Amino acid sequence: MKVHNFSAGPSVLPQFTIEETAKAVKNFAGTGLSVMEVSHRGKEFVAVMDEAQAMFKELLNIPEGYSVLFLGGGASTQFLMVAYNLLNKKAAYLNTGAWANKAQKEAKLFGEVVEVASSKEAVYNYIPKDYEVPADADYFHITTNNTIYGTEIKHDMDCNVPLVADMSSDIFSRPVDISKYALIYGGAQKNLAPAGVTFVIVKDEILGQVEREIPTMLNYRTHIDKDSMFNTPPVLPVFAALQTLKWIKEQGGLEAMQKMNEEKAAILYNEIDRNPLFKGTVVNEEDRSLMNICFVMNDEYKELEKEFFDFATSKGMSGIKGHRSVGGFRASTYNALPKESVQALADCMKEFEAMKK
Repeated sequence: MKVHNFSAGPSVLPQFTIEETAKAVKNFAGTGLSVMEVSHRGKEFVAVMDEAQAMFKELLNIPEGYSVLFLGGGASTQFLMVAYNLLNKKAAYLNTGAWANKAQKEAKLFGEVVEVASSKEAVYNYIPKDYEVPADADYFHITTNNTIYGTEIKHDMDCNVPLVADMSSDIFSRPVDISKYALIYGGAQKNLAPAGVTFVIVKDEILGQVEREIPTMLNYRTHIDKDSMFNTPPVLPVFAALQTLKWIKEQGGLEAMQKMNEEKAAILYNEIDRNPLFKGTVVNEEDRSLMNICFVMNDEYKELEKEFFDFATSKGMSGIKGHRSVGGFRASTYNALPKESVQALADCMKEFEAMKK
């Protein structure tokens, strides 16, 4: 039986990435050594790092004046680093979910934080629209895709202050106008690589503006100056990320990714909306995530939740249980998940409906 991987992260990766990484684990670049045991400063791995940075810039069409970093610590460390490096007096945050709220909490350690809007009162089931960003804010922080609640900001907004975005779970899912952002960061384990590497895209000119001293390892300039090699980088995830970037390019780039992701999401959202047993948790279509599709049993069928989960699991659907904080179901449809898997889940929902009629 084929297993369909809907896990929210660590998540499905392209078979190309898995196969090429497996080869490198055994024999990296003809060295006779594993990629896990070679020097990160050796010419073979330096070439990997250089190519990964170059492919980031190529696929995302990153303008001149931006640096691409590969760091450890996950996106949660970036909640801290962003504020340490950029927050001088005041920062603005849009609270659209658990991770946005955690980022905001960290920033409060460094200065005044203005929450411009929040959807917490509705269990984060929509993206706030009517808010004003203070003109004197050092930056405005958004989380573009909210994995727990299934909402997504699918456009690159204009902003009157430097815009910072956590794109952990939707990076490379669509073209992005990088020039509208001062800094973009994210953990790689959703749409790029195994857990362990964090990417940062930073506009060089926004650095060096804060009055505080910044510890060496938490200073973006440290890592820019050393090409992400100040200390030993997470070599295996960086190598895997490069393979995923190659795969994306081979598929046709970000325009092709966006088209494919829209098609996959339409299959599942259409079935959720059609099937009387289920309902989506995000009502506004414009706010519905293309990466994490959240749904529950309709009120009159609540008692069938476990039965459907067990049925779907028996059909090879893996990782569809909703986050523990909200329950229900969540199908994560990242780039590497084939359309056939999404159709299999929709068919599974149809079959379960037929059983209950």
